[in-house]
Amino acid sequence: MFAGHFGISAAVKSKTPETPLWSLIVSTQLLDIVFIPFNLVGLENIESIGKGGYGNAMIYAFYTHSLVGSIILSVLAALLAKRFWGRKSGIITGLVVFSHWILDFIVHRPDMPFLPGNIGNLPLLGLGLWEMVPGSILLEALLLAVGCFFYFSYALQKEGSAHKGKGIMAGCAMTAFLLLSFYFGVYL
Repeated sequence: MFAGHFGISAAVKSKTPETPLWSLIVSTQLLDIVFIPFNLVGLENIESIGKGGYGNAMIYAFYTHSLVGSIILSVLAALLAKRFWGRKSGIITGLVVFSHWILDFIVHRPDMPFLPGNIGNLPLLGLGLWEMVPGSILLEALLLAVGCFFYFSYALQKEGSAHKGKGIMAGCAMTAFLLLSFYFGVYL
C-alpha cells in the first residue's frame, strides 16, 4: 500500500492548496518514516512470508502502527503543521497522517495492535486484503487514479487559462510520481 498513501496526498492537495505538497507526501508516510529508527533499534520489524514480495510480510510495528500510537503521531504532526501553516492545514495534516493507519488496517494481516507495544496482548488488527493480491493492487490503483484525477484538475485550475502548460506539466509530474511509486511498491 506504499503508493496508495501517496494517492491520498495528491487528492488532498487538490482541496487544500495552502498546505505544501511535500508535507502531505511526508504525512502519508509518517508512520513508516518513524518505523525506520524503531526498526533499526530492534523495537519493530518485518518478516517475509514465503518468498516475500508485494504484501507478503508480517509487519510488527507495535508502536508506530498501533491505533493509539498512530493517533499520537497524527496529533503531533497536526500541532506542528498548525504552527507553520495554520489551523486548517494542521487538521488536514493530522487526518492525512491517520489515513495511513486506516489504509494499513484494510490491507495488513492482523499485525497491528490497539495499544503501543501491544500492551495487554489484545487481539491484533488488520483485515488482510493483502491475502487477495489482485484486490489489494486494485485498491491501490484506484487510490492512485483518484489522486491523479484530483491533482490534475487542481493543477489545471491553479494555473488558469493563461498558463495551462504549467498545470499540465504539474499534473503529468504528479502522475509520473504516483505511477513510479506504484511500480516500485508492487514489483520491487
